[in-house]
This record gives sequence, structure tokens and C-alpha cells, in this order.
Amino acid sequence: MSPGSRKMANDALRGTLPFKALSTFGDFYTFVGKVFRTMFTTRFRFAEFISQAWFVTTVSFGPALLVSIPFCVVIIFQVNQLLIQIGAVDLAGAGAAVAVVREIGPIVSVLVVAGAGATAICADLGSRKIREEIDAMVTLGIDPIERLVVPRIVASTLVGVALNGMVTVVGLVGGYFFSVVLQGATPGLYLSDLTLLVGLPDFLASEAKAAIFGLLAGLTACYLGLNAKGGPKGVGEAVNQTVVFAFMLLFAANSVISALFLQIKLGA
Repeated sequence: MSPGSRKMANDALRGTLPFKALSTFGDFYTFVGKVFRTMFTTRFRFAEFISQAWFVTTVSFGPALLVSIPFCVVIIFQVNQLLIQIGAVDLAGAGAAVAVVREIGPIVSVLVVAGAGATAICADLGSRKIREEIDAMVTLGIDPIERLVVPRIVASTLVGVALNGMVTVVGLVGGYFFSVVLQGATPGLYLSDLTLLVGLPDFLASEAKAAIFGLLAGLTACYLGLNAKGGPKGVGEAVNQTVVFAFMLLFAANSVISALFLQIKLGA
């Protein structure tokens, strides 16, 4: 095969969808490795972290609160309907605790972080990229991973943990109102049964899950933001991709973490 034919074949291979997908995954994992290496080997930008943590909190707190109330209440209401049918409505507290602490809290809190906070991070970095601010930083010898990416990822992780605690409290309080006031559960039994099936290890696992979700959302947003191209349209596409890819990673990670935690807990 002549050099020209070989070059045409290589170009055609690089243009195929599987090759592009594998190349993107490879670039993403390379980016993740560089982020973790920079996170533990360079000076942490604390001021930037505080700024970004406040920013992510301001765009995520309200939506998380508004989403958690109906989401938690609907799930708890359905669980209580099942308990009423089998004559065990006084176990509503145990059902609410299992649903909210193990699954609803981390899922709701970080879906909001991915949908609101991560998209804002991606839009910010993407705008800097198309304005060539990132290239200017590199030219001046400033590492954008250290200066911009690491503080945003740490902020996304910690805000996810904090929102998970808030969503858990809101869900249990809302569950108390619906279970006791509307569905006839006994107030004392609801409160005492909260720890019947769920304990401190479950809450810590929930917080760890929220931290991992926040980390994945931040990594996805920063990677896509730094690789935005094509002007404002490219930034919009990167923001849309952030939502889709972050949700895919979150649900995949949730399945793995939940299965591992249940295996460890039941095995113990």
C-alpha cells in the first residue's frame, strides 16, 4: 500500500464513530489522571474554591429544595400506600428512611448539581476557551488545571455532599407530614422506626455516593468546557453534552455503588 493510500485509510478510520468514541474516552481518562495528579501535587487555590463553592451552591440550592419536596413525597406516598394495603402503615418511618437516605437524597442532590452547577461550570470554562483565555494562561505559564479545574471539581464534590444532607432532612420531614397527617401513621412509631433499617453506615454511604456523583459531574463539566470549540454554538453543545454524559455516569455509578454497599452490608 502506497503512503498516500495508507494516509487516506488512516483518515477514514479516524473519522468513524467508534474511533472517535474511543479517542474521547481516552482523552477523558487522561484528563482525569492529570486532574488527580495536580490536585495532590500542587498548591490548592483556596480562594477560587470558596468562590466556586458559593457559586455552585447559589445555582443549586433552590432547585434542589424545590425538586426534593415533590420527589421525596411522591416516593414515600407510594411506599406508604403499599404498607397500608398490608396493614403495616406504622412502618412508614422505616420505609421513608430507606428510600430517602439510600437513594433519593444522593440522586436528587447531584442531579441538580449536574443539571445546574455542572452546566454553569461548563459554560464558564467553554466561554473562556473560545475567547482564548485558556490558551493565554498556558502561554503565560499558568496551568489551567491547577488554577481553574481543581477548585471547581472540589467545590462540586463538597456541594453535592452538603445538598445530600439537606435533601435527606427535607425528605424525612415531608415524609412525616404525609405519613402522619394524611395517611394515619403513628407519630411516635414513625420517628422510632427511622433507624429500624437505616443507621449511620447507610448515611455515610449516602454521603460518599453524593461525593462521588459530585466529583463525576465536575470532571465531566470541566473536560467538556475545556474542549469546547466552534464559537458560542460549540459552548451550547458542550453544555448539553454535560447534562447527558453526567447523568449517564451518575446512574452507572449509582448502580455499582448500591450493589457493592448492599453486598458488604449483607455480608457483614
